[in-house]
Amino acid sequence: MSESLAELFGDFPPLLAGHLLLSLGAIGIGTAISLPLGIVAARSPRVRGPALAAAGVIQTIPSLALLALMVPVLGGRIGFLPAFIALTLYGVLPTLRNTVTGILDVDPAVSEAARGMGMTDRECLRRVELPLAMPVIIAGIRTATVWVVGTATLATPVGAPSLGHYIFMGLQTRNWEAVLFGCFFVAALAIALDQGVHALERASRTRNRRLAWRAAVLLTALVVTGLAPLLAEPLGWRAVVEAPMSQDQTGRGAAAPLGGTHWVVGSKGFTEQYILAELLRRQLEDRGATVAVKPNLGSTILFDALRNDTVDVAIDYSGTIWATVMNRDEPVSRSQTIAEVSRYLEEVHGIATLGPLGFENAYALAMDRRRAAALRVRSIADLARHAGTLTLGGDPEVFGRPEWRRVRDTYGLGAIRTRGMDSTFLYGAVRDGEVDVITAYSSDGRIAAFDLVVLADPKQAFPPYDALLLMGSRAARAPRLRAALRPLVDAIRDDTMRAANRSVDIDGLSPVIAGERLWRQLAATTASRQPDPGSGRPD
Repeated sequence: MSESLAELFGDFPPLLAGHLLLSLGAIGIGTAISLPLGIVAARSPRVRGPALAAAGVIQTIPSLALLALMVPVLGGRIGFLPAFIALTLYGVLPTLRNTVTGILDVDPAVSEAARGMGMTDRECLRRVELPLAMPVIIAGIRTATVWVVGTATLATPVGAPSLGHYIFMGLQTRNWEAVLFGCFFVAALAIALDQGVHALERASRTRNRRLAWRAAVLLTALVVTGLAPLLAEPLGWRAVVEAPMSQDQTGRGAAAPLGGTHWVVGSKGFTEQYILAELLRRQLEDRGATVAVKPNLGSTILFDALRNDTVDVAIDYSGTIWATVMNRDEPVSRSQTIAEVSRYLEEVHGIATLGPLGFENAYALAMDRRRAAALRVRSIADLARHAGTLTLGGDPEVFGRPEWRRVRDTYGLGAIRTRGMDSTFLYGAVRDGEVDVITAYSSDGRIAAFDLVVLADPKQAFPPYDALLLMGSRAARAPRLRAALRPLVDAIRDDTMRAANRSVDIDGLSPVIAGERLWRQLAATTASRQPDPGSGRPD
C-alpha cells in the first residue's frame, strides 16, 4: 500500500463513523416525521397540500445552501447539529410523498370491506392500509437514504465529520487519489444501504419474514461496523455530535505548559489553510495540549465559529475582515489595516488578534506571461483597453466580494466577462487559454510553476491580506495558550509560505506533511536565534 493511500485509510474510520451517524440520524428522524405526517396528510386534503408543498420547497433549495443557512440560524454553531437538521429536512420529501401515495393507492373496496367487518378507522389503517402501502413507503425511505448519504458529503464545510473531507481536501490540493477515495466509499456506502433497504422492500411485498430478518441483520452489521470507532471509545460519539469545549486547565503538567487542555483549530478549505492548521496543531501538541482540527469551513462559517467559541484558534486575512466583515472599501496601509481590524474584532466580536504571521496572501490578477506580453499588459489598468474581449476567471466567492467591485470600478473593467470556478482549476484554465486572466493569490506557489505574471495594482484597489492569528474569547483568556502560539507571530516569510504551498499543489506532498515540515523549519529557526547559554553576559 502506498504511503498516501495509507494516510487516507488512517483518517477513514472516524470519518466513516461521522458520516454514518449523521446520515442514519437524519434518515431516522426524517422518517419519524414523515410517517405520521403522511398518514394525516393522506386522510386530510387540507394538510396534504401544505405539507407536500413545504417539503417540496425545501427540496428545491440547493443542499449546500441549506446546510450553510443552518449555521446562522443556530447562532453560529458548527458541526453535527446544523448538518443534522439540514439533512433531516432534505430527506423528508421522499418518505412523506410515498406515504401519502401508498395509502391513497390502497383499493377503496379493500378499506370498505375491512370497515364492513367491524374494524374502526384506526384498525383499518394499522391492519390493512399500512401493510399494503408499506412497500411504497419503504421505497420512499430507500430514495431518502441515497439522497441523504450522498448529500452528507456537503456537511464538511459546516464542520461535521464526513467522507466529504476527502473530496473537498482532494479538490483543493489537486489530490485526485483522495477525491476518488472519497467518491468510492460514499458510493459504496450508499449502494450498501440502498440494497439493504431494497431487501426490506421486497420482503414487505412478498411477506417474506426470513428475507426481512436477513436484511435487518446485514444492515445492523454494517451500521455497527461503521460506528465501531465511536462505540469502542467511551463517549467517542461526543467528538462527532458536540463541538469540543475548550478548558483553561493550564496549571496541570510542569513539563508541558498546555498539559490537560483541549483546543479546537479551524481552517478554511484551501491548501494554505490546511498547512497552517497542521502547523497550529503541531505547535500546540508540542506544548502538551490535545487538538481537534475543523477543516474545510467556509469564510463566514469559520468567523461565526470563532466568534461563538466553537473554534478556539484560526488564521484569517486582514483584507477579508476589512472588506467582508467590516464592509470597508477605502485603501489604507498594511499596518493601519491590521491595527483597525484587530481593534474591531476585539471590541465588536470579542476575538483577539495575537498578531500577523508575517506573510501576506493577497488577491491579485494574473495572466499567462506570453499572453500578457502579446497584449502589452503589465498592470490592472492596462486591462481596460481589452476589457470587452477578455474573460476573467475566479472562485465564485470573489465576484460577490466588495474587493472585486472596487477593482472593477476603479480600473473600468465593467465590460470584462467573469467566469466562476473552483480555485483548483483556475491556474490550469489560464495556462490553457480557457480564460485570459484569473484572480490569483500572492502566496500561491502555482504562480511561478505555471509561469504567470502578477499584474501591478498601482491604485491599490485590493486591500492588504496579512495572515492574522486569531483566538476566540475563551481561548484568549488562557495566557499559556497565548504564550504557546506567540512564537508563530512574524515567523513566516512570503517565500517560506509560497514554498510550502507549492510542495502540496505542485509536488504532491500531503498538507499534513507540509505543515509538519513548516513547523520543524520554524522551530529550527527559533532555536538558532536563542542565545548560547554559555556566551551570555554575566548577571
